[in-house]
Amino acid sequence: MKGKVAVITGAASGIGRATAELFAVHGAVIVAADTDIDGANETLEQIKKLGEKGMALQVDISNEEQVRDMIEQTISRFGQLDFACNNAGIEGEQALTPDCSVENWNRVIDINLRGTWFCMKYEIPKMIQYGGAIVNISSIAGLIGFPGIPAYTSSKHGINGLTKTAALEYAGKGIRVNAICPGAIHTPMIDRFAGENTEDRQQLIAQHPMGRLGRAGEVAEAAVWLCSEKASFITGQTLAVDGGFTVR
Repeated sequence: MKGKVAVITGAASGIGRATAELFAVHGAVIVAADTDIDGANETLEQIKKLGEKGMALQVDISNEEQVRDMIEQTISRFGQLDFACNNAGIEGEQALTPDCSVENWNRVIDINLRGTWFCMKYEIPKMIQYGGAIVNISSIAGLIGFPGIPAYTSSKHGINGLTKTAALEYAGKGIRVNAICPGAIHTPMIDRFAGENTEDRQQLIAQHPMGRLGRAGEVAEAAVWLCSEKASFITGQTLAVDGGFTVR
């Protein structure tokens, strides 16, 4: 991937940071985007320590203009776009379907689903000339139902459908589009979800047949592999990285 350019959203921490760093390990130039610009800059510093270059951008993916500017700045500075990992997202508030507020529904859908669509809307045209690969970070909540998080579950099911549609549209044009559906990964999001309650965390772990939470680096490995030539005949797939959660 030496000399290739990768855009990573949600790159300030967790899966996004691990993915940005792993792309850099393989020689890619990194655009680290996040609403948390301090965190994105910290990621960029790690990339520079690996001997690679890139830039950090403050981007709210639910804002179409900011997403368009992110891609335009990428092309203006680096001249190309080869890979994208559309990872940014939020979990929203927990509530049963009738109790989910309109505000929570709109916010989660706007960021997770509409934001992922905005990213692809502006990434794909820049990849047409030379080809490329996109990985959307979905969730096991995009494969099965989860009570208490209707907006989040709907947004992730939507991402999987969007992934398959774009994959079909561009399969003959040199662009591959896949999604990763992580289980519970040890990230700040899971820390917020499970909180300090040890019992809740243990119950979450127990739902994974492998008996542990996943690591951000394990999802990053899958994302980089899906963008590599080793996965050159794979498109439109939803890959569960979930320790066996969805097998049962």
